[in-house]
Amino acid sequence: VHGVSEFYCFIFILFETITQSLVMMEDGQPTVLEKPSIFVERTLAIIKPDAASKSEEIEEIILRSGFTILQKRRICLTPEQASDLYAEHYGKLFFPSLVAFMSSGPIVVFTLAMENAIKHWRTLIGPTKPKDARDLYPESIRALYGTDDTRNAVHGSDSFTNAEREIRFMFPESTIEPIPAGQLAKDYLGKYVNPVLLKGLSELCKEKPLDPVTWLADWLLENNPNKPNIIEPLTPKQ
Repeated sequence: VHGVSEFYCFIFILFETITQSLVMMEDGQPTVLEKPSIFVERTLAIIKPDAASKSEEIEEIILRSGFTILQKRRICLTPEQASDLYAEHYGKLFFPSLVAFMSSGPIVVFTLAMENAIKHWRTLIGPTKPKDARDLYPESIRALYGTDDTRNAVHGSDSFTNAEREIRFMFPESTIEPIPAGQLAKDYLGKYVNPVLLKGLSELCKEKPLDPVTWLADWLLENNPNKPNIIEPLTPKQ
């Protein structure tokens, strides 16, 4: 599965690069457009026990705001797990009450993805204190669903490092890898993507279908070298 997703990730990047880098003719002179920069960031979002009953409403807000939900689970944390999750706050006066609250009932956890996901999610949820959220950002999630400084409805990772740590904590089997860039990306494209894409484009030129984009997409699906091989079980002869 990893090979399949990686292959199509590079197909997408390559097509974006080709599209954005087309040589346009203006007054007979070629103009090369700038190459795009593609980076999809991930963050951890938690609907806390006080807002768990409103999880469907909050999930709808998440999706309407342009986030992609990569992973989701509903769990109950033990006090030990809650303590580990918020270990950076250990020793602070509110730490015991925070741990007790986070282990008091079910929570809903998401891995969210979009460009600048950490910043956008922090903006969407609003300030830590619901009172401040209602005064400054009345449409934010904490303004709508939060009660007090502890029961403030949702959690959001505050940095890339914490997002990575928290996603691994909540989804231990997930793999967090940066998209290869620079020479690594060029090597992957040259070895795995370009040969297949060039062959597909050659076939496209031969066939000349009415809908070339759909035809090429179907061809790439059929000829993906990383496509899993499904072995049908042997059936006894009649």
